[in-house]
Amino acid sequence: MPATEITARLGIEPDEVTVRGSRLARPPRPVAHEWRVVCRKPGLTVDEQMARIIDRLFGHAERIGALAVELDRVDGDSGTGRLQVVRIFEHPEGATSPVDGLEKHSEQHRLLGWHLDARTLEFLRLTRAELDVDEYADG
Repeated sequence: MPATEITARLGIEPDEVTVRGSRLARPPRPVAHEWRVVCRKPGLTVDEQMARIIDRLFGHAERIGALAVELDRVDGDSGTGRLQVVRIFEHPEGATSPVDGLEKHSEQHRLLGWHLDARTLEFLRLTRAELDVDEYADG
């Protein structure tokens, strides 16, 4: 489904879109149309970034879920909806203060660690979205 139709069906403007086959026709790359809402603000924890996205989309969660079910049925697959977290750690800023008798390694990044609160879990349930987390280190 093209991003324009997704936008019309959900009533939400995306931050980014990709068109199936726009980089390479055979085999098509990207392999599917994509409609994205993103948070790329640096220095936020994963919890803060997810909260910003969910705050924007929570009121539309049931429509997003219904559309995901429809697209999964059309494609004969599952996993249309996805909350994707990609973190790149560029500047390690380890902390030295102990937490419950434990101490962070001097090279441990200050943004390590995150949790899923009840609202995030409810959003994932309503939208039928999968959670995909990728983390990379630079340097």
